[in-house]
Amino acid sequence: MASKGKAGGETKPTENKTSKAESEVTTIFCFLHFNLLICEKSSTFASQFNTAMIIIFDLDGTLLNTIDDLGYACNHALGQTGFPTHPIEAYPAKVGNGINNLIRRALPENERTEENILRVRRFFVPYYDAHNCDYTRPYDGIPQLLSALKTQGHHLAVASNKYQAATEKIVNHFFPDIFDVILGEREGIERKPNPQIVYDIEKSLSTLSEAVLYLGDSLVDRDTAANAHVPFVACSWGFVPRQTLEQEGIPSIIHHPSELLALL
Repeated sequence: MASKGKAGGETKPTENKTSKAESEVTTIFCFLHFNLLICEKSSTFASQFNTAMIIIFDLDGTLLNTIDDLGYACNHALGQTGFPTHPIEAYPAKVGNGINNLIRRALPENERTEENILRVRRFFVPYYDAHNCDYTRPYDGIPQLLSALKTQGHHLAVASNKYQAATEKIVNHFFPDIFDVILGEREGIERKPNPQIVYDIEKSLSTLSEAVLYLGDSLVDRDTAANAHVPFVACSWGFVPRQTLEQEGIPSIIHHPSELLALL
């Protein structure tokens, strides 16, 4: 869950204490209510954590910092098609809903036609396929987390809006023999936040566990988990600012991968 603020050393007015207490009660109530709604396959959120679980990870911004390779690929494709490019640091705000939406957001507003998106994509995909591991790296603590989860017997999956071929290549490059299921964007299947990708993972691993947890860095991930009726934990090290996650009222936010182990 999101960390609480530090307690002050001085005595505070009664009304402030009351306000803080009410706020904490509200937060706890929302957390419990959320998890009572989503834990349809077991009685409580905590009870799911007492057994081997299916743990679903978002890819970009959760497992891997992919922003440089995405930005360079998009700039290459924009340049090849005569459109202006962007500083790499502008790209975190453009990712999160698949390559086509990344390109759409990168194009000038008056040029965001499907024709232009496909033109840019034709240059993006081959460049990205050749360079998607150039600067991409796991976030600190992720390899250790995955190793610990596998040792504990959990079943791990990836659910990404990146197209399937790139998702498989990148995951297998950085995390060989770690994930039981790797799913990206596939033809004929709607992207996240449509819950189908979660349903497909659950179906593939249904004989191993019925307890599911979803970890991601974005509001798209939050909505995907909610649509699939599975518990969600947000991570603050990804592309969405921590402040945004907190303002959205997400009850479970972790700030380092090792914190996930304390929840299980």
